[in-house]
Amino acid sequence: MSEHSKYDIREWKKKLAPFERPRMSASVWQLINSVGPFLLLWVLAYLSLEISFWLTLLCAFPAAGFLVRTFIIFHDCTHYSFFKSRKANEVVGIITGLFTFCSYEQWKHSHTTHHATNGNLEKRGVGDVWTMTLQEYADASVFKRLQYRVYRNPIVMFLIGPIYIFLIDYRFNKKSASKKEKRHVWMTNIILVSIVSLVGFTIGWKAFILVELPIFYIATFSGVWLFYVQHQFEDGYFEHNENWNYVEAALKGSSFYKLPKVLQWFTGNIGFHHVHHLNSRVPNYYLEKAHKSDPRLQVVPTLTLWTSLKSLTFKLWDEQSKKFIGNREIQKFIRQKQLEL
Repeated sequence: MSEHSKYDIREWKKKLAPFERPRMSASVWQLINSVGPFLLLWVLAYLSLEISFWLTLLCAFPAAGFLVRTFIIFHDCTHYSFFKSRKANEVVGIITGLFTFCSYEQWKHSHTTHHATNGNLEKRGVGDVWTMTLQEYADASVFKRLQYRVYRNPIVMFLIGPIYIFLIDYRFNKKSASKKEKRHVWMTNIILVSIVSLVGFTIGWKAFILVELPIFYIATFSGVWLFYVQHQFEDGYFEHNENWNYVEAALKGSSFYKLPKVLQWFTGNIGFHHVHHLNSRVPNYYLEKAHKSDPRLQVVPTLTLWTSLKSLTFKLWDEQSKKFIGNREIQKFIRQKQLEL
């Protein structure tokens, strides 16, 4: 058992319990300094259309940053960690989810599943990035390999994927969805259509698209990238069910994304993802303090903006080396298999 597993999950929960208590003033202030500037910049972006679309784009970048920050509030609400009151989390979660076109119940279900199964080879497929092992890929049909390569292509994953996920995929229910989840998805869709129609008919559809699309695209691209690098790094963690361990998955399979302070602020400290996976009830504004509270939380897979770019080359999980590998290693493995045959 590794250094990280010296404490089981109950002991880690106890150790991090002091950071679980959300502070009303901090939560309300974060709502104000996230949603408020986003709405203000959205209006400024619209007004700037009369001057120059380049000025509109200039407004779009900080607006997208505040939208990402708003999404982190939504994310915390799905974990019931942003307020002490369960009802307050649900109400604020539903409202902030509308900003990024997310249904609260749908996203809560898939994300909770992700936390419970992260790194478990037998339980992949819900709320995660499609990841095949090297052996699975070698045994797959030509068509499935093609599907996988297309899916993992950076252009598809980061340029097309964000729009597809947030605008299309989240509009539909999964077959296994509960009645409550299905109700929330349709309720979210109806409210979004109403809001978008009201704004579109009020300011004009062209103006609405020119303002909303750049902001939404930059924010969702950033969100997908963050989620990707939080779990797709070279020395990641994947184990079969019998060997899978929650603490190991949190501290080995979730990265510490060490961002510049300004980006850390805009992303709501989500770079301390190992802490978040260890205890999802810690509100985002306490994640850094929790990270600094125990030396072992600082000896984890750490990425920077520069080193995280290497994650773009990773395609498959190699169970032998327990690492993510790229195309060169994949081709070498397949050639060896062909020679053996």
